Amino acid sequence: MGEQLVSIGADEERVRRFSRALLDDLGTLEVMCATGLFERGVRRIGAEQEMFLVDRTGRPAPRALDMLRALDDPAFTTEIGLHNLELNLAPCLFGPGCLRGMEARLEDALGRARATASGLGCDILLAGILPSIELADLVLDNLTPLPRYHEINRIITTLAGGALRTLIQGRDSLQVSLDNVVLETCNTSFQVHMQVDAEEFPRLYNIAQLVAGPMVAAAANSPLLLQHRLWHETRIPAFEQAIDIRSAPNRMRDTWQRVSFGEGWVDSVVELFQDQVARHRVTMMGDTGEPSRAQLERGEAPGLRALCIHNGSVYRWNRPCYGVTDGRPHLRIEHRPLPAGPTILDEVANAALFLGLLLGVERTIGDVRTRFQFGDVRSNFLAGARYGLNAMFQWEGGTTVPARVLLAEHLVPLAHEGLASIGVPAEERERYLGVIEARARGGRNGALWTLESFEALSDIQSRGARSQVLTQAMMRRQWTGQPVHEWSLPTAAERGSWKERYQRVAQVMSTDLFTVGPDDLVDVAASMMQWKRIRHVPVEDAQGLLVGFVSYRSLLRLVAEGRTGEPVPVREIMHPEPVTVAPGESCLAAMRLMQEKGVGCLPVVHEGRLVGIVSERDFLPVARALFEEALGNGS
Repeated sequence: MGEQLVSIGADEERVRRFSRALLDDLGTLEVMCATGLFERGVRRIGAEQEMFLVDRTGRPAPRALDMLRALDDPAFTTEIGLHNLELNLAPCLFGPGCLRGMEARLEDALGRARATASGLGCDILLAGILPSIELADLVLDNLTPLPRYHEINRIITTLAGGALRTLIQGRDSLQVSLDNVVLETCNTSFQVHMQVDAEEFPRLYNIAQLVAGPMVAAAANSPLLLQHRLWHETRIPAFEQAIDIRSAPNRMRDTWQRVSFGEGWVDSVVELFQDQVARHRVTMMGDTGEPSRAQLERGEAPGLRALCIHNGSVYRWNRPCYGVTDGRPHLRIEHRPLPAGPTILDEVANAALFLGLLLGVERTIGDVRTRFQFGDVRSNFLAGARYGLNAMFQWEGGTTVPARVLLAEHLVPLAHEGLASIGVPAEERERYLGVIEARARGGRNGALWTLESFEALSDIQSRGARSQVLTQAMMRRQWTGQPVHEWSLPTAAERGSWKERYQRVAQVMSTDLFTVGPDDLVDVAASMMQWKRIRHVPVEDAQGLLVGFVSYRSLLRLVAEGRTGEPVPVREIMHPEPVTVAPGESCLAAMRLMQEKGVGCLPVVHEGRLVGIVSERDFLPVARALFEEALGNGS
């Protein structure tokens, strides 16, 4: 994301020059593959660790720039959100001790990051999605204030027609429409890289595709987004939709999204890159330097700058990567579906499974195209993301296998075999693959722990407060060294003080809303009040904007006027300019506002749209907590 971006409607000649450089890079890549110019016989692994910054109550902490200044470490860099950071692990040779080394380097770097964060009044959290993040956090103020990120936002929203819509169906249903890309800041991942020979790239890439579904099922830890219970790994649909810039005609033609799994097996790395250029227009460009063909003719390793820039704007879940190390060009497979966390040990266990399977499946099966249908493999990926360890997979020979059985009895042994083939000792293999097997046999990964914990906190009526308590429980367990399948559920003692749980309106408001339109009959609003035992009904227009409010008192005035037999529309009795409050406002300020305006209820509005209601009834738990604390202190 560090490249200069294309400006919509900018100098077309500049775009054409970049496109020519892109085509030159593709031609050069083809020559390099045909003549065997890539580094061979060397396998390296690396990783990108994304993370959240959170305050001591578990809420997002927009301190990324302060963190980077204090850390002063080039291994850490910005991400798109101010509450996100990224750590890049330097590559190492893939062999004995490499996994232990990865764990140690992560512990060292994240330990330093936590110490730095502590000095800024915050902490680091590893999770695919931050449970406590709220709709009010998804604003441009939380976008990292660097020109490239704001240009990314402008380009994507322009190409999307001004609105990015997300609809995810799970146990709950979430529908969000945003005029920015800040939904991306809800997601963090742990991306594993493996360097491979050019000749073996198609074979190993296809294996990475084959195992992606079981990988996501084993690693899933992100079942909550904006307090809604959705997919076990909600990052997958959330990221795919967060930057979906396809026009309506392109969607009708099944044009690929920028974030995609792919549509078929890969025959060569050249065809894979060609396909990306053919399907996705240029949205990012920068200085491409000297033409790559000229560099190659001088005997130098070309940078393929244009190709790398374009590749950075296409987010395959298994992404092909080109690089140059010590003057030697190489190819890598970047495995992108894995979430960050829940612990460093869990992350390295996920990496061990993926890397071991690449080698183990190759030794056992070889060319997976002859034994698996690609359509089944893609369906497995979606099933793994949606259902996690509860998924059912279509596997070899048309069989249907539960995810837990496939992992514990087939894939973990294959990963052992793959890692053993490069000399990783049994103790090191067992440390990490034993975690995966325990998850599968015990039936608990991060997603299932999160869902069980969310239910265990169900006596906290507000989902916002419940998610915040859940985040704090996750933070306490994350750095104990225990993998997630051994975590206990949150207890009553971990609820924290009422001050933390009831600071903001979003933590107490009701989101289960019943609304009417301005042209609906008043009788409909009256019936809602009777059926649902509520005293206030918001009025929304066709665009979902709050345009009024009907109160119980409004109905009483209608009765007093003797108009109960008339077909009266809601607009005639509604309050057209209701007093509202923002979800991030303090509860104390909301209570004062209600008292000043003489109202018993406040619509909670974010960017003109109704997101909740807070009433006197919602503040009763706060009053109760105050009384209990006072009485407990002997007052």
